[in-house]
Amino acid sequence: MNKSNQKYLAAFIAQRIEMGESEWNVSLRPTFEKNLKKSVTPTYADHNLISQQTASSVVSEDVQSACSRSMFSDTLISGNDSLKELYGEVCGCKRCQLGSLRKNFVFGEGNPDADIMFIGEAPGAEEDAQGLPFVGRAGQFLTQMIEAIKLHRKDIFIANILKCRPPGNRDPRPEEIEMCEPILKRQIEIIKPQVICALGRISGQTLLRTGDTLGSLRGRVHNYHDVKLIVTYHPAALLRNYKWKRPAWEDLKFLRREYDGMEL
Repeated sequence: MNKSNQKYLAAFIAQRIEMGESEWNVSLRPTFEKNLKKSVTPTYADHNLISQQTASSVVSEDVQSACSRSMFSDTLISGNDSLKELYGEVCGCKRCQLGSLRKNFVFGEGNPDADIMFIGEAPGAEEDAQGLPFVGRAGQFLTQMIEAIKLHRKDIFIANILKCRPPGNRDPRPEEIEMCEPILKRQIEIIKPQVICALGRISGQTLLRTGDTLGSLRGRVHNYHDVKLIVTYHPAALLRNYKWKRPAWEDLKFLRREYDGMEL
């Protein structure tokens, strides 16, 4: 298969994964590239950001080689100029014990030129299984939250502080954050968002280097390396406690207002 076909097959597989499908029948007839171009709208899978379960057959050899590495340096992270390059450098990370426990490395998903980033704390079971962030019940609710403020999920970028799932969905440990956060920092540097929305106490505390409560972090615009940062509830918390939905809605309206002045 030539490189052009690999590119469009990657996009096709990524879209099928997002739709919850695990098996596909693809005919590699001569018209493969032409037909696939018509049926697949290129997404961020063009940058090879797909599940590691399928990546080995469609990504380029240099990315496969990078993903086989068990270690990388912060110098290499800072030297990457695109999310594709960064992903290729870090997707095989095993700097902490979580790298040996994961099913999939959950890099992030969305528009590489996004004005808004949503950042959670760590992948859950569904995210670990699919290699994509916020795809379980909490992820579906996050999509509704984004649409409620008249934005589209495809236009933003979603990531977590940790790229691998902690066992039992426990809180990230300080040493795990220390090993993983440089990847997130470089993602932010590359994307250059106008606004970051930290989802939950741990995300807010980690990004802002504070021990303040979620309640004291909400309702304010914080500064994260000259980027506006707003803190709100994690979608999973909202599913457990409906009384927080009203204040979360106020946070989201606040975010939209800070982004482009729109009043909802």
